[in-house]
Amino acid sequence: MRNSIRNIVLMIFMVMASVTAFFFHPTYKIADHEVKIDLNTMIPNAFGSWVLVQQQPGQIVNPQQKEILDKIYTQTLSRTYLNANGDLIMLSIAYGADQSDAKQLHYPEVCYPAQGFQIKSTSYSRMITAHGSIPVKRLIALNGQRSEPLTYWTTIGNKVVLGAKEAKIEQVRYGFKGLVPDGLIFRVSTITEDIPAAFQLEDDFVSSLVDVLPPDMLPRITGLSRGVPN
Repeated sequence: MRNSIRNIVLMIFMVMASVTAFFFHPTYKIADHEVKIDLNTMIPNAFGSWVLVQQQPGQIVNPQQKEILDKIYTQTLSRTYLNANGDLIMLSIAYGADQSDAKQLHYPEVCYPAQGFQIKSTSYSRMITAHGSIPVKRLIALNGQRSEPLTYWTTIGNKVVLGAKEAKIEQVRYGFKGLVPDGLIFRVSTITEDIPAAFQLEDDFVSSLVDVLPPDMLPRITGLSRGVPN
């Protein structure tokens, strides 16, 4: 009788251990079973009033050095766009097919100071588009005479998350399903001291881009669904 109870207890612990290992070491990568993301073809060279221009070397702040980028991200995209009024927007997208603990996104609050910038202020807002609003974080980064207002968001799977805490919660949620989500960080910025105008310009840029993104990619890039405002 005693041996039977001990065997049952051992079996329960073995099952619990197996379940815990499954939940916290998921192996099913969502990105391997979804339509592949190709940033270069998905983000057009021209849309709305914006056209791609040759960017100046060192103009766009990269999340980290190239060796680290290659370890963390599956793809990165850095472009500069110009509109008819002569306004410039810098776009940076870093996509990771594996958003596990070992390969987490790097945030501007970390990578900008690492490259000599001071973060003057941070705030939360929402970008309004024809397909819903996107929760975003806005920063003002300073480096000498350079004032760079920037707006960014991150996604884990099809959901926008702001900050490491929300990202971790979303990772755990996927982990309990045995899933490894993909994710990205989407950032737009411009160099100016006119902060309100900069954020409005970034909003206009994103709104125009959202209108031309492939419908099946829209949730993975913005957390939005075409025709279903949030």
